[in-house]
Amino acid sequence: MGGVLIIALVLATLFMVPASLQTWFGLAILLAVLNILASLFVSWYVYDYSNLYAFTWLDKVKLPKAVNIVNINAGFDETSALIKDKFTEAKLNVFDFYDPLKHTEVSIKRARKAYPPYPNTIAIQTTTIPLDTGALDIAFGLLSAHEIRNAKERSDFFKEVNRILQAEGKFVVVEHQRDLANLLAFGMGAFHFYSPKEWLQTFRSASFKITDSFKITPFVTAYILEKNGNTP
Repeated sequence: MGGVLIIALVLATLFMVPASLQTWFGLAILLAVLNILASLFVSWYVYDYSNLYAFTWLDKVKLPKAVNIVNINAGFDETSALIKDKFTEAKLNVFDFYDPLKHTEVSIKRARKAYPPYPNTIAIQTTTIPLDTGALDIAFGLLSAHEIRNAKERSDFFKEVNRILQAEGKFVVVEHQRDLANLLAFGMGAFHFYSPKEWLQTFRSASFKITDSFKITPFVTAYILEKNGNTP
């Protein structure tokens, strides 16, 4: 929406600038339009067309027998019902760590107004998850952990997930990355994501090791983490 407003403003002033600059203004408008179209197309492809929410990509992941599962979101939850459908016999807890004073993404505020939370969702702090040590078989963090903008808080959050996982438990983390594909798709918006190097630093700081990682789409990466170890 912000990009559309900027384009409208530039269009309104296009013919007020000297003729020598109008070509450059026109190119700027064209690039902005292409960027908006690209981000809209990629968002449609990732969230509506790809198998991201079908969870078929989980079929190739070696997960423990799921008895206790938690899904942790950042204030907008499109996945808990789908996870429950995937693991019908498991007990599912859903936690929401959204804090408007810390997690300031405007799109989350809009989404929270438009979509109700999953039933019995529990609000938590990123550093305190109300489960016993070793209580979980699988934890999911799907497109949520990047909303923790402070590096220490993010590390503390991963340490807390590590604590609640049983010895063979898995933490399934799915995220966009700050890489070429997302830069081409989202422009400057890709800087809201973290680089692969930053994710590795976070995993290491919380004593997680990567047991598998792969692209669900060219724009979204899945990390399968296991506790007690250092990444290579």
